[in-house]
Amino acid sequence: MAVDTTTETKAIARYIRMSPHKVRRVLDQIRGRSYREALIILEFMPYRACDPVLKVLRSAAANAEHNEGLDRANLVISQAYADQGPALRRFRPRAQGRAYQIRKPTCHITIAVATTVEN
Repeated sequence: MAVDTTTETKAIARYIRMSPHKVRRVLDQIRGRSYREALIILEFMPYRACDPVLKVLRSAAANAEHNEGLDRANLVISQAYADQGPALRRFRPRAQGRAYQIRKPTCHITIAVATTVEN
């Protein structure tokens, strides 16, 4: 199965309140798979990161269908990655008036879909 990268369509979700490390664990499972196969995998994986990834995947498929006129049945996930976003800084009170910093990470999820070429 070859991938035609000329008709690549993508969707991005920014500032997702989740560690990019945990999101990458899910994205590694669906990269290179067909759209339908990826939907089934995401539906039954036990991770909290599946919900935003599923939302971005559906958005990328809708973009391909609406903007490029592509059929969802022929879509393959050509790119899937999670970049680090800005970390929210919070402080936890500690003994003797000190404060320790807590970093709450965010990430940007990008998924690109392309059409498969029939040989």
